[in-house]
Amino acid sequence: MARARSVFLCQNCGATHTRWAGKCDSCGEWNTLVEEGTHGGIASGPAGMKSSRKGRPVTLTTLSGDIDEAPRIVSGIGELDRATGGGFVRGSALLIGGDPGIGKSTLLTQAAAALARHGHRVVYVSGEEAVAQIRLRAQRLNASEAPVELAAETNVEDILATISEGKRPDLVILDSIQTLWTDMADSAPGTVTQVRASAQAMIRYAKSTGAAVVLVGHVTKEGQIAGPRVVEHMVDGVLYFEGEGGHHYRILRTVKNRFGPTDEIGVFEMSDRGLREVANPSELFLGERSAKSPGAAVFAGMEGTRPVLAEIQALVAPSPLGTPRRAVLGWDSQRLSMVLAVLEAHCGVRFAQHDVYLNVAGGYRISEPAADLAVAAALVSSLTGLALPADCVYFGEISLSGAIRPVAHAQQRLKEAEKLGFAQAVMPAATDEQNGDKNRKTFQPATLTDLVVRIAGAKKRNPDD
Repeated sequence: MARARSVFLCQNCGATHTRWAGKCDSCGEWNTLVEEGTHGGIASGPAGMKSSRKGRPVTLTTLSGDIDEAPRIVSGIGELDRATGGGFVRGSALLIGGDPGIGKSTLLTQAAAALARHGHRVVYVSGEEAVAQIRLRAQRLNASEAPVELAAETNVEDILATISEGKRPDLVILDSIQTLWTDMADSAPGTVTQVRASAQAMIRYAKSTGAAVVLVGHVTKEGQIAGPRVVEHMVDGVLYFEGEGGHHYRILRTVKNRFGPTDEIGVFEMSDRGLREVANPSELFLGERSAKSPGAAVFAGMEGTRPVLAEIQALVAPSPLGTPRRAVLGWDSQRLSMVLAVLEAHCGVRFAQHDVYLNVAGGYRISEPAADLAVAAALVSSLTGLALPADCVYFGEISLSGAIRPVAHAQQRLKEAEKLGFAQAVMPAATDEQNGDKNRKTFQPATLTDLVVRIAGAKKRNPDD
């Protein structure tokens, strides 16, 4: 009888190794390799036996033909439906990740209750909480009267046997995927093998029955969903629930969606009664602004198809250290270093003897390069001590040569700014501004030097400041 062979799986990335090592060669993490047998589970197929069944031919078709729109289950929660692309798609699998205590279970409880009130069969299975704990949360959210079916179970086979009885459920929520385990894999719950095998079983159920399945995933200290990244490739959509502990807002960000646009966001505000939708997130991120404070610039950004305005705050102060500090919150630190280098090399603005602190107000996170112009304006404003116009927005990408490059969706950014009372805009010169508001004042610098000269000349135009 052949001896069972063992492999070592990385618990961070899922890479397979033939022998143990202190460091994973794939992701570079230390002490993440765990020995697991290959006589069962994922590594060697069902029951560790090679299948002798002869393959059957499948039908080939062409690219042309009738297309059926993906049937969706609309939850009625506008921000959630926006992030998912219009609602939960039948037969799809969705993965939601977020920090502990951020509100994932609260959001899914509210969504389950909303769908159940509309006559959909919703099954909520928790592997981390007892049924009594879920009922307490439902009472706090005023959702205890909704006909949601609850269960506290972690075995995948028992879960599948339970939800297969009676009418097919429209939505199945599993909280969380790290707590599930299946008889097909002989390893501890939470390991790479168990997470992957459990996810495969639930996704197979969703595809075969047409029920929508939502998997909740834990996140690592880097903010990524824990477990093998292959789980993110297997599901149809991945959503991240983000937020800072000191702020009441929460952002549901779409990073993958096979049935809708990516980079969409849904904005919520946490309260004692659960999550409340924020219809106009720009007002939330701008908050209480001081019109006469230097170092603050309003950035007109885009999140998917939604324009969002956020305030970028910069503080440039003389440094007592030999190496000045560079601290960034809500933006890419490497991009800040690039903007500082361009300002020094092409505009003659010196930051070598100054500490630079950059913050996006409200804890909002910006990823698009269109924020370069707003960051540069805030930095120059703080260094010179000159406040920027309170009714002006900034957007544009800065190249290493100092030129300002155009960005997409300029008209949507400007319309959002006008709606909130901003009458001025600083944007790239090549931006197509046809059909714009005639009352809007725009400044379109060709290079970053033009913007620096305009900000520095504000004191001459306003001698009373």
